[in-house]
Amino acid sequence: MKFGICTSVDNAAAVKAAGADFVEEGVGGYFQAQAPDSDWTGLTRTKTAPLPVPAANSLVPGTMKIVGPEVNRQGLRDFIDTVVRRAAQTGTRMLVFGSGGARKVPDGFDRNQAKSQIIDFLNDCAAIASRHGVTFVIEPLNRKECNIINSVAEAMEYVRAVNHPNIQCLVDSYHLWEENEPVENVRAAMPWIKHVHVADLVGRVAPGESGQADYLPLFSILKAAKYDGLVSIEASKFNDLSNVGPRVIKYLKQQWEQAS
Repeated sequence: MKFGICTSVDNAAAVKAAGADFVEEGVGGYFQAQAPDSDWTGLTRTKTAPLPVPAANSLVPGTMKIVGPEVNRQGLRDFIDTVVRRAAQTGTRMLVFGSGGARKVPDGFDRNQAKSQIIDFLNDCAAIASRHGVTFVIEPLNRKECNIINSVAEAMEYVRAVNHPNIQCLVDSYHLWEENEPVENVRAAMPWIKHVHVADLVGRVAPGESGQADYLPLFSILKAAKYDGLVSIEASKFNDLSNVGPRVIKYLKQQWEQAS
């Protein structure tokens, strides 16, 4: 099991000092997909970092629409091609498809068409990813952040529709709890759960910082399924890595050990 923190690779030294195993970056700042290769700095920054960057989130900016009447499918393909190609160079094998702004269904837009557009996008991602050994994981987002793919169960509809080994599923404790989704949905999806995000529900703070979170039910399901992938802390107001980081990582490891 590897625990990491969602932050800039430039903070990798502090992440390592906190006891974490990796950094999870943001696609936009890390891969700079709209910049030419000559201006891309991500690879250089990675080579000098003391920790790897095996995952990256916030896949598509909100200005690039995956759903709605303004979709540029070839533009999305070109964007994803650059992201995946650069991810392969940095050793980033997991790309998180949350992208609430990009996949939000516009008011009055046909929901079935929206679903078809997302499936088209994921099929394009799968074709590109398969050439580079990269996996996309679909992230459910709560309804306050997006109006489609709000649960693990709904995310699995897309995983099954695409039916490709490079398109899998993510579970995020914050979104799971915000939506009051039964953890049994996670158990049913475990063969396809390839990445995990964690944060407390109250304030979306780092695990353990609210004093009101219980990760044992979720971690028990993961352990029962022999999950041995990445667990990334994706929390708000988690900037003091030097002081807060060590106790958060310690707390997560304790929760994992106590889960049965």
